[in-house]
Amino acid sequence: MKKQLQIFAGFLLAILLIFGLLWVIFPKAENRFADKKPSVLTEKTVKYAALGDSLTEGVGDATAQGGFVPLFSKELENTYNISVSSENFGKAGDTSTQIYNRMMKQQKIKDGLKSANIITITVGGNDVMKVIRDNVSHLSTMTAKDFSKPEVAYQKRIKKLLDTIRESNPKAEIYVLGIYNPFYINFPEITVMQDVINNWNDATDSVVSKEKNVYFVPINDLLYKGTSGQQAVESDSNSDSVQNNLLYTGDHFHPNNTGYQIMANAVFAAYKEVNH
Repeated sequence: MKKQLQIFAGFLLAILLIFGLLWVIFPKAENRFADKKPSVLTEKTVKYAALGDSLTEGVGDATAQGGFVPLFSKELENTYNISVSSENFGKAGDTSTQIYNRMMKQQKIKDGLKSANIITITVGGNDVMKVIRDNVSHLSTMTAKDFSKPEVAYQKRIKKLLDTIRESNPKAEIYVLGIYNPFYINFPEITVMQDVINNWNDATDSVVSKEKNVYFVPINDLLYKGTSGQQAVESDSNSDSVQNNLLYTGDHFHPNNTGYQIMANAVFAAYKEVNH
């Protein structure tokens, strides 16, 4: 009898030890899901605010509907069966400074950003253009170093922009799109432009990566190199010029409808990765 009690006690102790080990190993599982950031898709209507320059306004979009903004909204609606209410605060020609000043002065923009679940920002292309204009007298001799100092100042402005948005809206997912290189067509004498664009995007990404719930969306390779293994850059058969079939033929600078669809796809892919 005593031996049976000892066996039973040993069996009971083994069970307790097993449960104890399981409790130590797996206690965090429930907390990990509980602490997970709630998806904006729990809302029946998602509010989306798009802030930025001509890429947000949609210059080059033949439908005049706002470039990638309505395309991204439609992707969300079709994929997740939700309603997306979007506001477009894009203005062609704006630098990062002008975007910030416009945001601070216009209450409609402040309100839209404050209530948004999702925010996209296109910024930087006009800052690069400003550096080019400031050095127009010696374009052919420009080097990547000519962009280094303006790039550092630009980083500070981007951080200020993001921090200001965060003060009014601590929860929204913010997607900052990179810039792309159409400059090789309009400024072929500046041979370092691809390096400049890469450095500029890296500078933006370095700021974005330090911010909570803010994500960098690169688009340069998609628009500069094309998609599906095809080069976007083609030679014009009637001239010696180089053209990009993803750019608007009216200025060879802004995306065309296909280019904007590619941008929308990139933002949507980033969104899915964040909310998988």
